[in-house]
Amino acid sequence: MATEAVPARRTETVAGQLQYWLSVIFVVGWTGVICGGLGVQFGSWDYPCPLCMVQRMFMALAALGAAFIVRKGMTGAIPARDYAMGWGLAIVGCVAGGFTSWRQTMLHILPGDPGYGAPVLGLHLYVWALILFVAAIATVGALLSFSHGTAARTIPATPHRLIGLIALWFLGVVLAINLVAVFALEGFHWFLPDDPSRYQLFYDLHILS
Repeated sequence: MATEAVPARRTETVAGQLQYWLSVIFVVGWTGVICGGLGVQFGSWDYPCPLCMVQRMFMALAALGAAFIVRKGMTGAIPARDYAMGWGLAIVGCVAGGFTSWRQTMLHILPGDPGYGAPVLGLHLYVWALILFVAAIATVGALLSFSHGTAARTIPATPHRLIGLIALWFLGVVLAINLVAVFALEGFHWFLPDDPSRYQLFYDLHILS
């Protein structure tokens, strides 16, 4: 007796692709936040402290978790386990980054404390980081509550792969720039000073010359 074929679930709907597109937004968004920190660092010569750099590292981890999903999507298929792994890494990055930014906020919570660095739109960068980390966790949690209808198993090639590739290249270039910036701040030393006042690498090179 012939059995009727069960039609494949349509994955081309916007709702079905929601997790893929949120992953792209995660990659671009967190990369943009790191760019903002670099802009403040180089634009106003506001040297980031160790806690600032740790927050950037956790932003990068959150972006890399989402980048894992994007990269899988560019192959045309994303198994459920890959969604779980990518969002798991992203949430770990956001939780750890949120704790780090909360820690830095608490260090400057007393009345009269000017905080570290210049404020942006009325808030210091570590306060903005705390807000963004918490908002990101809430967003991922809300999306995963509807994961059955938002986690497409197959991803169309156009324009998804091109946009995903642009997002991944954007992340890679910015992370490379950030690594160079960290090396310039630390120089030939293991640790970054609590309150950096110069790009130690150039000072070290000057001493060696």
